Amino acid sequence: MYSYEGLLAQLDKTGHKKTDLTTELGLSSRTVAKIAKGEKLSARVMEKVADFLGAPAASLCREESDNALLQALRDEKEAGISGGIYHELQVRMTYNSNHMEGSTLTEAQTRMIFETNTVDAGDGVPVDDILETVHHFRAIDYVIDHAEAPLTEDLIKALHAILKRDTKDSTLPWFAVGEYKKRVNFVGGKKTASPDEVAGKMAALLAEYEELQEVRFRDIVAFHCAFERIHPFQDGNGRVGRLVALKECLRWNIVPFIIEDAKKAFYYRGLAKWDEEPGYLLDTCLDGQDTVRRLLADFAAL
Repeated sequence: MYSYEGLLAQLDKTGHKKTDLTTELGLSSRTVAKIAKGEKLSARVMEKVADFLGAPAASLCREESDNALLQALRDEKEAGISGGIYHELQVRMTYNSNHMEGSTLTEAQTRMIFETNTVDAGDGVPVDDILETVHHFRAIDYVIDHAEAPLTEDLIKALHAILKRDTKDSTLPWFAVGEYKKRVNFVGGKKTASPDEVAGKMAALLAEYEELQEVRFRDIVAFHCAFERIHPFQDGNGRVGRLVALKECLRWNIVPFIIEDAKKAFYYRGLAKWDEEPGYLLDTCLDGQDTVRRLLADFAAL
């Protein structure tokens, strides 16, 4: 759905009526009727209307989602609202996801960075911990902006590029920021996909996933597990994988999940045991979904 509140407000401000769009611009009545129905107008029409009203086209129309949570996240992000669901999701997911991967920042420090763009770091806090916290905030913004888009390799690589840019890793000639890994890596003592296998495995995984007619929570968890086993990047796979899971939950109007740092042992066990007992990982992710549900309960309108 598309909201034309800005267009209607600009019509009122300039003393015009919707009928003027027909008489002055030559738009068909069917095209003008799309405004009331919340249907998309073409870019050409929007530019024509924008020129007529003397306002940027972007200010006249915005896309709205049927997903109440996603729309709330977009609204609060755009308005810079403090203390809402967008604010809390940013802080809690960023803290837990980064801390699972070894970040030394506390939740209070993470919150301080988000809220004030400053941090009382104390002694010995790695600069990369601070950078990757800020970058994770931006990566969540990217997820919110692209939540309803198809899941592609380019989108996944973009998340990795956002997360790892300007870090110490990015200065290493063999560390491919925003690209698939160039060196073999292990997880939990187990070898992951070799560099020459990654592109093919990722293409196959995404093709199979995008063919699904209806995506359920289990499908997202299964994709997440397969992604982590491929481990396509040199580093940052866990955080990117969990960001992708957030995106897909928002895309399919499924309550997202946050794996809390205190539950990481269960999460890692679930990834390792998926083939023999998928319930381990599913239960851990469902527990993470309950974490988000409790958060949503504080924002009853959602």
